[in-house]
Amino acid sequence: MSNFDKADDEEENFSFASPRHTQSQPGEVRFDLHGNAIYEWKDSRLQQDDQHAEKLRSKALAYAGLALVDNEPTANVPVIQNDKGLRIGYNPYESGLLPGKPVPKRRSMRELSQWIELKRRLEQTKK
Repeated sequence: MSNFDKADDEEENFSFASPRHTQSQPGEVRFDLHGNAIYEWKDSRLQQDDQHAEKLRSKALAYAGLALVDNEPTANVPVIQNDKGLRIGYNPYESGLLPGKPVPKRRSMRELSQWIELKRRLEQTKK
């Protein structure tokens, strides 16, 4: 059995995410002197800087319960109106459509001037 075969066997047996290792973690978060978070591996094999250690680290962090899902809304779904948005505050993840004042109907300035002119004529005829 060559060294490569042994490495492959180690990879298959090495997983912190397996059911038998549910309590243990491959490492833990610690903080350095500046307060920055640093992830420290518990196993010395994971701390090495080679391809084999990289495979072991990815295997140790692999979790079968995770998946990437695209949650894009379908094109024909209407936007939901958010009545609480103006009272509670703006939440960009659940904003929806904020209710606003209805837009007043646009008025024609020509019709307005004709109406004013008509009113003046009626006042003059009454006098």
